Amino acid sequence: MQTLVFQSKVEMGQAAAVKAAELLKAALDRKGHASFVAATGASQFEFLDALTSISDVDWSRTTMFHLDEYIGLPETHPASFRRYLKERLMSRVHPGTVHLIQGEAFDPRAECQRLSCLIAGHPIDVSFVGIGENGHLAFNDPPADFEVEDPYIIVELDEACRRQQLGEGWFASLAEVPHRAISLSVKQIMKSHSIVCTVPDRRKAQAVYDCFTGDVSPQHPASILRQHNDTYVFLDADAASLLKH
Repeated sequence: MQTLVFQSKVEMGQAAAVKAAELLKAALDRKGHASFVAATGASQFEFLDALTSISDVDWSRTTMFHLDEYIGLPETHPASFRRYLKERLMSRVHPGTVHLIQGEAFDPRAECQRLSCLIAGHPIDVSFVGIGENGHLAFNDPPADFEVEDPYIIVELDEACRRQQLGEGWFASLAEVPHRAISLSVKQIMKSHSIVCTVPDRRKAQAVYDCFTGDVSPQHPASILRQHNDTYVFLDADAASLLKH
């Protein structure tokens, strides 16, 4: 794992985007096609703005998978991750194939199975992820399941996670934040050839410290990234403020 710290969120996002584009282009050159996983949330704003401004990625030869989505939340809701990706990524660069999580599916378990079958046929070249205020990776809140083999799983969202979504302004009250989501599992994320992790803001500083200085533990889910051979962590100065080096 490589960790890089930048003075501002904009610099962080630009650097992460350059690395992400490099990894996508390498896969395109190597295989003629690239598969990637896209994250959402406030941590990805600067990164996605910069990535979608890079002109020399042939997005028509990419397949995009979706990291996580609330169960039961309509796409029209401001917090919908499908809506987020359509507005901030898909409408700008038009990936060739897109597999979104249908959070409103009548049977969430069947939706997990559908997506799991799809991703099994597309080894992921690069996953874009963030880290939650509680250290979560995707929606795998602590204690995260490091052993489940299924690519997509149903997860329960803890209160810290739900309060983060409220604090970021996606919901008007805690009662509105869903309790369940469909998420890519930790094992599936770790199967990615490369991972680009983008973490801004002082409110993430404790999670960054816990995940990158303590033990690798399900209590700090993103700590597992330290065991991946090709992970790049991009922090702004605020997120890195508790680290000594």
